[in-house]
Amino acid sequence: MSEAMRTVVIQLLSAFMGAGSFAILFQLKRKYLFIAALGGALEWGVYLLLMKLIGAVFPASFLASAFTALYAELLARWQRAPVTIFFISGIIPLVPGSSLYYTMSAIVHGDSEAASYYSSRTIQYAFAIAAGISVITAVFEMWRTLKAKLKKETRRNRQKNL
Repeated sequence: MSEAMRTVVIQLLSAFMGAGSFAILFQLKRKYLFIAALGGALEWGVYLLLMKLIGAVFPASFLASAFTALYAELLARWQRAPVTIFFISGIIPLVPGSSLYYTMSAIVHGDSEAASYYSSRTIQYAFAIAAGISVITAVFEMWRTLKAKLKKETRRNRQKNL
């Protein structure tokens, strides 16, 4: 196994363990732990792949968070559980903790160039994560609304025909 492949495997396992640890911290039921942790690892895999292909923080973070939101929405329906239990633990690997740390460290040390770079990166991460979540949530909400209206209309037409 090459060094690059080993690094990716370690990162994916770390994302799995991190997401799983947050799931445990939030007292997620045992039956959901594995798939919640898997969501974190898959999200990080999507992010790594997109960073390799695109090389830009915003689109990679946006698409990875959108993937996590989609994963959480679909699993919630499949498991008949709240979306948030899969989403919160799944998004953890993407949260820009190190970038925020380096921003604060640069500010404290008076390095305005590094502070500017890291704060810009942190804001890109945060905005991309929020946008990715919002898009998928909006699509699912529109789908639910449309489905409810169609169901109501179908009932009304059936009663009308009787």
